[in-house]
Amino acid sequence: MTTQTNTSETITPFRVAVSDADIADLRDRVARTRLPRAVPNEDDWQYGVPNSYLGEVVEAWQNDFDWRAQEDKINAFPGYLTEIEGQTIHFLHVPSAEENATPLLLVHSYPGSFVDFLDLIGPLVDPVAHGGRAQDAFSVVVPSLPGFGFSTPVVERGWTMARVARTFDILMHRLGYDEYGTHGSDGGAMVAREFGLAAPEGYLGSHVLQLFSFPSGDPAEFEKLEPKDYAALEHMQWFQSVGGYNAFNASRPQTVAVALSDSPVGQLAWNELFQSFGNGTSLVTTEQILTEASLEWFTNTSATMGRYHYEEAHAGAEPAVNHSPIGVAVFSDDFKSVRTFAERDNDNIIHWSEFDGGGHYAALERPEVLAEDIRLFFATLRSR
Repeated sequence: MTTQTNTSETITPFRVAVSDADIADLRDRVARTRLPRAVPNEDDWQYGVPNSYLGEVVEAWQNDFDWRAQEDKINAFPGYLTEIEGQTIHFLHVPSAEENATPLLLVHSYPGSFVDFLDLIGPLVDPVAHGGRAQDAFSVVVPSLPGFGFSTPVVERGWTMARVARTFDILMHRLGYDEYGTHGSDGGAMVAREFGLAAPEGYLGSHVLQLFSFPSGDPAEFEKLEPKDYAALEHMQWFQSVGGYNAFNASRPQTVAVALSDSPVGQLAWNELFQSFGNGTSLVTTEQILTEASLEWFTNTSATMGRYHYEEAHAGAEPAVNHSPIGVAVFSDDFKSVRTFAERDNDNIIHWSEFDGGGHYAALERPEVLAEDIRLFFATLRSR
């Protein structure tokens, strides 16, 4: 892999402004959608995304969804571009007005983007206005992973989560933060754990929604499991049975991206995780899903988003224990981290919360609850 030297540390203001022509093209493509032949007696998600669901969302995308309103919501927060080792990085940066606010890096999901966190920024930056305490305020940085959103084009191969963590560490120091913490979900949780493994100067700790730790095969590990842990294992098995996109992205990401990049509704269906694979638990709204899908479409990032699975699968990284402080919020309808396995791989878990309701996209579904848990984790960290 070739390492490029920084050519500039310039930070440039950036606003999202999709052209009228691109919006019209999307609407035209959606209007000409050809759905697949339906499963006989289709009334559920057993075979995948059903036409009944897609038909409703396609109609909403065509007739009700207002991208310009979503642009206004995004542009309400200051956006920027900078270059790090030759790669354009897009990010939001929202400093808190509270003195001594903790700098916090929010790292988004797959499939997802920086818009995962739009409803979370306010409660974190201004906790007093949302029922919290001034001392729990954060100055928030929300980057787009390289290959997602406006962190494009991708100039090199080899973007693993570890490399993303190194890049975002440079970003935080470039913004003038001598110390900072992180929060992440899904891919963002993996990046957050990489921060813990690397423990760069000024890194405080990470709050995540998942710790992806699995049984090692040692029978002794199961002696500590409680009934809820076995339920979590069953949930893992279900998730693996429906989450085939992981395997396809890890082997042939560019092949499937051809279809996703040519069909907005195909891309929408591929991103069925927003609907928790149709198990009826998702609280993500149709408007939120269409915002994420539209952003992915306008930036043509289906291919570059999916490559992370490939890069991680071929990175050859050895398992390692994270010794840095970490906290976990487990939402009832998400991947359920099992504490016994998590503590094996992360020996400095200082905070563990479990919540009813909410799933893989808690920042979209229950932002106020998640904000409070992030505050609790960093308050615990400060008190040590």
